[in-house]
Amino acid sequence: MVAFQLAACTLLLTGNILQTSALDTYIAAVYEHAVILSGATTALVSREDALKLMNKNLDILEGAIKTAAEQGAHIIVTPEDGVFGWVFTRDSIYSYLENIPDPQVNWNPCIEPGSFGYSNLHNIRFGSAQVQERLSCMARNYSIYVVANMGDKKPCNSSDPQCPSDGRYQYNTNVVYDSEGKFVARYHKYNLFASEIYYNYAKDPQFVNFNTPFGKFGVFTCADMLNFREPAVSLVEKFKVDTVLFPTAWMNTLPLLSAVQYYSAWAMGMRINLLAANIHKPMFDITGSGIFAPDGPKAYHFDMETKHGKLLLADLDVHPRLSPTYPPPVNWSLYASSIKHFSPRSQVFNANIYFDNFTFTELSQEAGNYTVCHKGLCCHLSYKMTEKLEDEIYALGAFDGLHIIEGEYYLQICTLLKCNSTDVKSCGQRVDTAQTSFDSFSLSGTFNTSYVFPEVLLTETQLAPGEFQVLTDGRLISKRKLSKPVLCVALFGRWYQKDSPHPLYSSS
Repeated sequence: MVAFQLAACTLLLTGNILQTSALDTYIAAVYEHAVILSGATTALVSREDALKLMNKNLDILEGAIKTAAEQGAHIIVTPEDGVFGWVFTRDSIYSYLENIPDPQVNWNPCIEPGSFGYSNLHNIRFGSAQVQERLSCMARNYSIYVVANMGDKKPCNSSDPQCPSDGRYQYNTNVVYDSEGKFVARYHKYNLFASEIYYNYAKDPQFVNFNTPFGKFGVFTCADMLNFREPAVSLVEKFKVDTVLFPTAWMNTLPLLSAVQYYSAWAMGMRINLLAANIHKPMFDITGSGIFAPDGPKAYHFDMETKHGKLLLADLDVHPRLSPTYPPPVNWSLYASSIKHFSPRSQVFNANIYFDNFTFTELSQEAGNYTVCHKGLCCHLSYKMTEKLEDEIYALGAFDGLHIIEGEYYLQICTLLKCNSTDVKSCGQRVDTAQTSFDSFSLSGTFNTSYVFPEVLLTETQLAPGEFQVLTDGRLISKRKLSKPVLCVALFGRWYQKDSPHPLYSSS
């Protein structure tokens, strides 16, 4: 039997409240799934063998969905690659794919079962749909919205000049079923990660959103959060979703891009609810899921020790923009542009973070004021350490440039971080633990973008909810002495207008 650990809900709703259509809050759930993989093989298997693997994963997901529903959850998000993993070639993944229709067909797979599904609206034949049927029945049987990730296949021919040579498109796809099992949303991933060579890019960004009795939801996947503006930013700003549903298979990349660190920062920077469900595979450095609100994480999980999945539940505002705690807009450059540069107290040097060449200066004293600049970005830091330890050094870094590894996107980043050793050349390398505590800090930068995501990460990859705040003039400041030693504090800016063209169009 799979054991499920539950994060405490801040509020449990009664059965009568669950039936109302005028909720102020709702219970969200995410499940970090220790997916069963196909193994280190690229061999093509039969549909029957593919279903055996997928049903093993679906059994586990169903257990989590059932438990979440019993705890009062209205909606649950499961991870990217959660049904069959990612160890494939373009040919070997084919048996795992299903033809997923457009939701306009008005289909409820659970009550229209069989090896083929038909549209009530258009009488369209979908083909083998066992995974879709099972997900639909999970939603219907447990009266909960279910969000899952699977693979879609779409035939094409020579009349389509972009049709792949094998005569089909293959898409990394999110599907959503409502609490009656009806198919309500389908999203094709637009920003594929470099290793997803077995999938095709969606032809255009899809702004998939839908309404529920507990708010308006948008859907996208993993690299969509980082690599390009669309569809993520438009879903929030143009389509005004209340909550983003985010299946992901996110590999932790310290110091700036560990999973929960970036999810929480993105939710705060975009001022939106975010339900992020990651795969749980510590052997691949993949873990980190959570339920995040504009004012910080409500529940999160990061675990590099165990091999088991994790279910999280938390209460969220249905319409966060109407909440009295909704954060005001921020002018990210206001403060930093209004002050003089602090005099340098130590040598400026260069070191890499995730292949980007940052300009750094060492924090040589227990307290002080520092400025470091790179191209058009200047970063200012005021801080006080509880005690400066001789065997740990910290640095202030700045980067203003195009990131070109595993995607091309433009960054402006200010960061205070712990270096890997006492050698300054180690600044920017991965660090998991720290011993230096900070009594206070204030970090700001002369950003050219309004898309800046505030990060505070403590030792052992732990967040710091309630211990810091963002001021309307662009300062990221501590509220009090931090509860644990610091790994990284950062303002992670995305200057979307200076991104390279999307890979789908870069060669045209």
